[in-house]
Amino acid sequence: MPNAGKSTLFNALLSRQIANVAPYPFCTIEPNVGVVEVPDERLAVLAKIVNTQKIIPAVVEFKDIAGLVAGASKGEGLGNKFLANIRECQAIVHVLRAFTDANVTREGAIAPQSDFEIVKTELCLADLQTLEKQREVNPVVATKEDTKKWETVLKLKKMLGQGIEVRNGMLEAGDGSKKLDEDEQGIINSLFLLTAKPALFVLNIDEKDIALANKALGEKFGLVEDEQLIPICAKIEMELADLNPEERKVYLKELGLAQSGLEKLIKKGYEILGLQTFLTAGEKEVRAWTVRKGAKAPEAAGVIHTDFEKGFIKAKICSYDDFVKYQGWKGAAEGGKVRMEGKEYVMQEGDVVEFMFNV
Repeated sequence: MPNAGKSTLFNALLSRQIANVAPYPFCTIEPNVGVVEVPDERLAVLAKIVNTQKIIPAVVEFKDIAGLVAGASKGEGLGNKFLANIRECQAIVHVLRAFTDANVTREGAIAPQSDFEIVKTELCLADLQTLEKQREVNPVVATKEDTKKWETVLKLKKMLGQGIEVRNGMLEAGDGSKKLDEDEQGIINSLFLLTAKPALFVLNIDEKDIALANKALGEKFGLVEDEQLIPICAKIEMELADLNPEERKVYLKELGLAQSGLEKLIKKGYEILGLQTFLTAGEKEVRAWTVRKGAKAPEAAGVIHTDFEKGFIKAKICSYDDFVKYQGWKGAAEGGKVRMEGKEYVMQEGDVVEFMFNV
């Protein structure tokens, strides 16, 4: 919704003032785009072991887009533009206002659950409009695939009509009795539905609520406790963004926090995109590379360079824990902790890797 603190949160993510912050609706018209480093304490540890100063972390791209209002699916506010911007993204972060500030415009009481219901309704309506463009098949000439697609569309319409989002992974609306099969998931992917996208929920809270646990926050604001609910005080995160790393640690300790809300958001965003990290560690650099979960070794090699995938021979693999324990490749090899893996090896989170390939 407008004035939920999206641009303030975005600026804190980037640790610099990029998005325009103003206490009135539709302050953001064109989406602001920022590339954010994924916090990873392992990189500095590896850099010490291999004696390099160059560290390159994995990244996630965030877009700060205009707020949505009731009627957006019919073009209200910046509705059509808003929906088009969401359609281009792979996941959604819903920023829900739970802070009080008389200087920031808002109609009615602070009600994050109600705000989300408005947004959810508009996204469901937009998806229904997408599905209305699908034509009913003629059973006489329809292929098996055509029939399956139309049956899936009808189930999706029923579910969305009841205000149930597609990403819950069920097609039997309301009773949760039937998981998506592989064909249905493929059909849904081809339709580019907004409510099928993975989602996180940021509850933008007051400073006084920062010490409350998710359960207590849920009870206070009438929200269902959810592991995807991330409480953040955007105002404090902006202050943290202005501090150096050591000052940030001290401030977080004073607040009774182990890590900032933004670190949780970045890591969780990376996770819900179905991504994982593998690592390379050499004298030139230590680097975190991004690959989808379930990817095999040649695909991971291709992330570094397409020629690596084409000419893939083998991958030298060591777990991060063993690499650290034995202080590098030489010690890990002597300890029997280095493996040579082939084309069918499925990459694991935190693998330290060297690829062998033909040029």
